[in-house]
Amino acid sequence: QVQLVESGGGLVQAGGSLRLSCAASGRTFSMHAMGWFRQALGKEREFVAHIRWIGGQTYYRDSVKGRFTISRDNAKNTEYLQMNSLKPEDTAVYYCAAADYYCSGYGCYDSSAEYDYWGQGTQVTVSS
Repeated sequence: QVQLVESGGGLVQAGGSLRLSCAASGRTFSMHAMGWFRQALGKEREFVAHIRWIGGQTYYRDSVKGRFTISRDNAKNTEYLQMNSLKPEDTAVYYCAAADYYCSGYGCYDSSAEYDYWGQGTQVTVSS
């Protein structure tokens, strides 16, 4: 089992920045990737970004490219999501997730079904 704890959410004005953190504990050696998802009120959960634990390759949804940066610190078993130029449409509960599943092809880790462990979520609210 892997336990995930997010932190760093809050209220920010449009154009501002926030940094989310997700600390992993437990069987972290089994993780192949970590990701961030978000769920706005009344909408389905959607993929935001992922990072491969070995190698560090990243992938983002189009609407956050150039504004969000995902990173990880393997020594601390922690992933981060730096969010800049925030927009009101970024308002959502943000969840971190970890995948034991290994995928080597294109299009991996952009579906919630590929993740085995989830954090409790942290609210991000962007005011206009």
